[in-house]
Amino acid sequence: MNKTLKQITLIGILTALYVVFSLTLKIPMGIGAIALDLGYIVLTVSSFKVGRWAAFVGGVGAGIESILFSPYGISYGWIVMNIIIGLICGTLFNKFDGKRKYLYCVITILLAILIGVTAKTIIECSLYSIPYIAKIPKSAVAFGIDAVVMIIGLPIADRVNKIKI
Repeated sequence: MNKTLKQITLIGILTALYVVFSLTLKIPMGIGAIALDLGYIVLTVSSFKVGRWAAFVGGVGAGIESILFSPYGISYGWIVMNIIIGLICGTLFNKFDGKRKYLYCVITILLAILIGVTAKTIIECSLYSIPYIAKIPKSAVAFGIDAVVMIIGLPIADRVNKIKI
């Protein structure tokens, strides 16, 4: 099997895993529609395994989940947020090495999620005429929850990344 076909297959598998993890391992936090979404562990793994294609995994995975199962319809803000996170983390994760690798990955996650959540907030406030002052507290909670899940996913992703496919 050639390298391109393996890469396409891996991206498809990771996208499917993102959807499955997001649907089956979602823990509601009791604040609106915010939930602890373990699909972000797959997004972390994707960032190591397929680089910038993690943006595809996160964006398409979030799109499939919201189209098929969200009671609120397609979440354009969430899709864009996942694309941003996948693009930033996928671009930078494999550039880090040495003793401070995890520190740099954590900083990257925090920055990527901050940018992603900001974009999501702007999109949702614009599309649904939600006042920013009402959306910012929920966005801050989502930032924290998503960051914790991705940071927990770092050791898992690092181990999976060492597996040669």
